[in-house]
Amino acid sequence: MKRIGAVLNPLLWVVCLMGLSIAPVTADEGRLGDELYKPYVGQPGKDVIWVPTPDAMVDEMIQAAEVGPHDLVVDLGAGDGKIAIAAALRRGARAVGIEFDPAMAALAKRNAQRAGVSDRVTIVEGDLFKVDFSQATVVTMYLLPELNMRLKPILRAMRPGTRIVSHSFGMESWSPDRRIETANASGYLWIVPANFQGLWNLDLPAGRKAKLTLKQIHQQLSGSLELDGKTIPIEEGRVTGYGLTIQFGPGGGRPLSLRGQLMNRKISGELLEAGKSQLVDGSKAGN
Repeated sequence: MKRIGAVLNPLLWVVCLMGLSIAPVTADEGRLGDELYKPYVGQPGKDVIWVPTPDAMVDEMIQAAEVGPHDLVVDLGAGDGKIAIAAALRRGARAVGIEFDPAMAALAKRNAQRAGVSDRVTIVEGDLFKVDFSQATVVTMYLLPELNMRLKPILRAMRPGTRIVSHSFGMESWSPDRRIETANASGYLWIVPANFQGLWNLDLPAGRKAKLTLKQIHQQLSGSLELDGKTIPIEEGRVTGYGLTIQFGPGGGRPLSLRGQLMNRKISGELLEAGKSQLVDGSKAGN
């Protein structure tokens, strides 16, 4: 289908003036609704207008989040249920779609039944800010930037390792772990990071001790390592779920990096020092 224009709905003029982009609708996406309800692209909703995520972007979102049979995928603003259905149909996941509009929620339920996945897809009619989705392992969304920002503290507080995928819009200072691209659309992936901030006492082989000071903003780490009487700054540090990787600067006079996991409030990993790997155990000061 051609790119959506104002002839379909005057409300889309508002979208254009806001600087938002709407991807072209494919032939498959042109067959909207069923005999009981036929939504139209651009129809107004509670906080957004309805524009279905293109099929190619649905595939990329699911792939980027590495959705699998053990996941619980929650789609915020589920519309006709296509993302929740795709997660169940293509990846065997359990999925929940949260949709405010009663007619659209009913359509999503019928679509799940027609796709043969109603045993794995639940459609909840409700406000996404009032429904508890904290048990999700994957969250997908196609919302406006201001809604993403309202959701940001909720999403940031989810369990480390939870994957969050957004079609089109980001979350300002929370930089994504990955950008997703298709021919006609873009998206973002975040992996909720564990909290590593603070002072850590590290035990190394041969009785060596070190102190690791970490400051954290979302996935980004800064700080320093005190080792053998020297303070070595962090050159680059990043958190991915429960894991961290740190490359230290030249202060130690030798290549130095740390890779570890947060387990039971302790860091377990390896320090790579001048090409030599050594096991590291760390506990937080004051614990």
